[in-house]
Amino acid sequence: MNLSIKHLYGLEGVPKEDLTQIFDTAFSFREVLERPIKRVPTLQGKTIVNLFFENSTRTRISFELAEKRLSADTINFSASGSSLSKGESLKDTIQNLYAMKMDAIVMRHPVPGSVKLLSQFVDAVVINAGDGTHEHPTQALLDIMSLKEKFGKIEGLNIAIVGDIRHSRVALSNIFGLKTLGANVALCGPPTFMPCGVESLGVKIMYDLDEALQFADAVNLLRIQRERQGKGLIPSLREYRNLYGLTRERLENLKKPLTILHPGPINRGVEIDSDVADGDYSIILHQVLNGVAVRMAVLFLLVGGK
Repeated sequence: MNLSIKHLYGLEGVPKEDLTQIFDTAFSFREVLERPIKRVPTLQGKTIVNLFFENSTRTRISFELAEKRLSADTINFSASGSSLSKGESLKDTIQNLYAMKMDAIVMRHPVPGSVKLLSQFVDAVVINAGDGTHEHPTQALLDIMSLKEKFGKIEGLNIAIVGDIRHSRVALSNIFGLKTLGANVALCGPPTFMPCGVESLGVKIMYDLDEALQFADAVNLLRIQRERQGKGLIPSLREYRNLYGLTRERLENLKKPLTILHPGPINRGVEIDSDVADGDYSIILHQVLNGVAVRMAVLFLLVGGK
């Protein structure tokens, strides 16, 4: 039941066999989440600390719930109420926490690469809950799991990722995971939202949303990352919506079924209209449920559950 990786920094370089094992385990845990008693003793006696240096709602709650469902002891750490605000270094904070004998650390941090750096200071399992604009592996895993649940496969699917690719850690993790599993990936958005050299990852680049939707079996819509970008990358939100927003009219003109994903939070009326987000083609709420199951699987496989 062991993975070939010790930590989950991202999906870059994670082999197909590991991804398949995570999904198989996650689908097993989905059955647990459907039971009247949604708890198993697999991580009983293990201690997991959640280190979040950025705001989070879905990811943090999802990890906490996954840990509780596995019967682990959970400690939640917030930078704003810690000794970091008194001038303590991140290294000292982490080593002090580890001295309390943690088995695993889930960390979100605004600096790319910080999660990998953390693993040099401790001998615990480290899981990336998002590091800057680098990767967000468990979000991509739950996205891919939702696609696998919908289509029964990933290989050969055409997936369009639309929006602020340049500042999105979700996009990069999805690209690595989907390509490893044999999907065809297209990126769509304004030229100012495209990372330099991203074509080298084996993806198509499109600047016309209608063309991307014709290509796609499923579309993963990303919000504009206002907190990570400079000003002036798009003329206005109104123009962005006109060019790249998934509206009911655009969906009806497509004249084919289209599966719709969104990692959240949703900016309704910008990248997607409310009636589309809540419509029949949307699997957004399935993503949320699968998020708990896939994080249970990652924790179980890396921390050594039984």
